[in-house]
Parts: sequence; structure tokens; C-alpha cells
Amino acid sequence: MAIPVLPGLAPLAERYEAFVLDLWGVVHDGTTPYPGAIDCLRRLRARGRAVAFLSNAPRRSAVVAAAMAAMGIPAELYSAILTSGEAVHEELARRRDPWFAALGRRCFHLGSERDASVTEGLALDFVAAPEEAEFVLNTGPAGFDETVGDYRPILARAAARRLPMVCANPDYEVIRQGRRAICAGMLARVYEEMGGSVAYRGKPYPEVFRRALEMLGLSDSRRALVVGDSLRTDIAGARRAGLAAAFITGGIHAAELGLKEGDPPDPAAVAALCARTGEFPVAALGALSW
Repeated sequence: MAIPVLPGLAPLAERYEAFVLDLWGVVHDGTTPYPGAIDCLRRLRARGRAVAFLSNAPRRSAVVAAAMAAMGIPAELYSAILTSGEAVHEELARRRDPWFAALGRRCFHLGSERDASVTEGLALDFVAAPEEAEFVLNTGPAGFDETVGDYRPILARAAARRLPMVCANPDYEVIRQGRRAICAGMLARVYEEMGGSVAYRGKPYPEVFRRALEMLGLSDSRRALVVGDSLRTDIAGARRAGLAAAFITGGIHAAELGLKEGDPPDPAAVAALCARTGEFPVAALGALSW
């Protein structure tokens, strides 16, 4: 199935009224906005289009908003932001889901202090080892150069106790300043292979997509377009939520498509990749640009 390859987002801005955008790999690389991204956001807003950011960042939405502002992405460029970390915080606070209600309070945090906002204001007792815990909160590796092998021993200790794990970022990996770094989702996948039970919040699960539309005040999903660089989380999640999606090829799949930064996507390579994954976005773009 051929996927239309567009030079920019402008043609799609005429077809959709609201845009739900991924952040890392689409708008920025973890530290710096991509060329053309801020201009594209400004043009969307100038045309009265609603913009929400939907991110698998394992941090509260306000923390991510502050980080974006520090990168030069001001709040005036979007209407709403929702992170997987925010979704996890809500679950741990409200305990409405039976799985979360049964977790207990003694928590072993597998992750970095930079993700501590996920637990702000929660009635949890943090412990130093899995052997003391009732559940594991996984926000991902502490360092960007760490590997799955670095975490297998601690995961095995938690699995031996059959501790449930909350995963605050379903991504397997991201591209940070041109280098791949593993995420919480990769550690969660290994934990499941060890027999562990994991609850995920974030993309590709449809609830967060629907919540993003609610935050925009949009009830008709046909009027919204998801824009993301991951076929597994962004594009598949949009499909599961009944939303159209556009695929940014210069992100997590760039190497798989044989692309270097700034390269336009090859339509045949895009079509072949989408056929292999069974995900068929309405269009592909090399990067978020107008």
C-alpha cells in the first residue's frame, strides 16, 4: 500500500482541525528543537488549529512543559500537554483501577531522580531494595548510556518476589542527540520475559489519545491527526484509538529506512516498512516542517 510522502504538514493542516503531536523524535531530540518544528507549530496556531502534545515522558506534564520552554518551545504554541508520567501519577493517586488499588504503598523506584515528579504528593513509602517493596515503579534507566544488561540483576530480584511493575514510559528506545538510548519500556519487556506482571500507561494505549482529545475539547476524532515517529507507539496507538496519523520518518525509524538527518524519505522504503509492521498512516513526512 503506497503511503503519500509530503514535503511538510501544510496540506494536512487543511484537512484536520486538531493535531496531537509526539515530542521526542518529532519536535525535539531531547535537548534541542528540530529545524522547522517551531515554525510549523506557529503556522498551525496562526491558522487556528488546536495542538496537543502527547508524550511518553516518565515525568509530570508541567515538568515537560518547563523543559520545553527552556528549549525555546513556549506554551503559546500548544493548547494541552499530556505525558505518560502524568497518567501514571493519576493512577497511583486515585487507585480506581483494581490493578493499581492492589499495589500497596512500599515502592521501589527503578529510575532516575530526574523522573521523581511522577511520585510528587503520593502517599508512598520508598524502599532501597526490591526485597522490601510491594511494587516497582519503572521510569527507565538512570543514564542514557546504560544497557538492558546493567538492569538484569535488579529485575531478576524483583521478578523472584513476583512484584508487580508500573511502567511510566512504554517506549523501548529514543534517539537523543543522534544516539539511541533505551527506555523504561525495554526494561518492562525484559521483566515480562522473566514472568513479571506489568501495567503500562501512555502510548500506544488508546486511553491517553482519547484523554488528549478531551483536553482539546474535541469530540469528533475524525477532525484530529496524530503526528509521531514511532510506528509501534504513535501510529499503532492512533489506529487503536480510531485516529488518523502521519508518520515522521526522520525519528526512531530513520536508520531502518536508511535515512540520515535531513534526508527525504524514499516512498518505496516507507511503504515496505509500513507493510511489515501492518501500520498505514495517512502520510509520511521526513520531519515536522511546514
